[in-house]
Amino acid sequence: MFQTVPCTVPHCTLLNPLPMKEAKSNRSLFLLAGPGLMLAATGVGAGDLAGGAFAGMKLGLAVLWAVVVGAFFKFVITEGLARWQLITGTTLLEGAVLRLGRAVQWFFLLYLVVWSFGVGSSLISACGVAAHALLPVFDSASEAKIVFGIGHSIAGLILVWIGSFRFLERTMTTLVCFMIIVVLVTGVMIGTDWSEVVKGLLIPRVPAQEGGVAWTLALMGGVGGTLTVLCYGYWIREENRNGPEDLRTCRIDLGISYFLMALFGIAMVILASGTVLQGKGATLVVDLANRLGDKMGNPARLIFLWGAWAAVFSSLLGVWQAVPYLFADFWHLFRSRGVTIDSFTPYKVDTKGKTYRGYLVLLALIPLIGLRFDFQIVQKLNSVFGALVMPMVALALLLLNGKAAWIGTEHRNRWWTTVTLLGILLFFAWVGGPKLIAVFRG
Repeated sequence: MFQTVPCTVPHCTLLNPLPMKEAKSNRSLFLLAGPGLMLAATGVGAGDLAGGAFAGMKLGLAVLWAVVVGAFFKFVITEGLARWQLITGTTLLEGAVLRLGRAVQWFFLLYLVVWSFGVGSSLISACGVAAHALLPVFDSASEAKIVFGIGHSIAGLILVWIGSFRFLERTMTTLVCFMIIVVLVTGVMIGTDWSEVVKGLLIPRVPAQEGGVAWTLALMGGVGGTLTVLCYGYWIREENRNGPEDLRTCRIDLGISYFLMALFGIAMVILASGTVLQGKGATLVVDLANRLGDKMGNPARLIFLWGAWAAVFSSLLGVWQAVPYLFADFWHLFRSRGVTIDSFTPYKVDTKGKTYRGYLVLLALIPLIGLRFDFQIVQKLNSVFGALVMPMVALALLLLNGKAAWIGTEHRNRWWTTVTLLGILLFFAWVGGPKLIAVFRG
């Protein structure tokens, strides 16, 4: 049972399952890192695989530092949203809507719908391509992508529909651990100049070649997902982390998560460094696997392909499981219109409820349309929206976590957090601005 306990922040109540606190202290570090590993599983998909490979192919080892900086940026953002939720008892979306105005929720809904279709189509296609590379039972690659893609989307729907949170957590953490181990091992075995790796990690520099700045920034911004960082708040609520005493656990959890994601990105750059690949997206990863097979034998190729499949399917499973939380939270806010921060009641999303499951079904089915058609405009819009989410979240955290009256003096942003968030705003304006201009120019 949930017990309401007082909070030191004005206008705040926390749903605190007191009996669970003692039980959590006996859990292993691996289990405590569950939400962070789910974040890694969801955030690392086909785009991260291909982005790391393409940056390594184009720019080599000199840009490894960008992976580390990108992981640090996402850590600061995710820690900020976890801090807000644990102190105030409201999710970041609820806090932004109730503190910054109801217009936020409608902008968020527009973003959520466009992002869901674009990312859903991308993940389904990537799963189809990865499965065809492992099981080439179709003569036509395009036909295989459709059949395997539909199969993976439906499988993800069924697993989320019937599976408990604990089952899905264990499934996704298993997949992400396998994925990271495979990529790290192949990255070490491929053979490289480790002195250049150290230089690339420690000396920030951008290769003076065409597209060098753009690809470095893209690599930095692609670490760890976009909208999926918001889902971390719902996962920690499932883990019954509901108060300030859980903040340290979340920081450890997130540190492990982004450390692993940084290792993954570094390994992908190393793997692709010095190669010439012809594909794009998921097909780029398959091309990389074939090159690994040429150098290290067919077993290495198959192992890497299984790792790539684990990456894209765990990402699909994570998106299918997590994104309906966001819509359910939006719907709760919509139904609570007219309610102020003083009278708003935070709630735990019912994953068996109609709102959550309705969006889950739509998420699994509507993006299937993208298997047949080349939605270039949708992909462009999705790219822009993906670049915009981080500055939007950073701005929200600057405003929400910057006021002692809202979050308390002890937990408001420190100066270094404020500087980092401002840096994130400037960085993503640099990346997202040109993309936005390009879309409007056609």
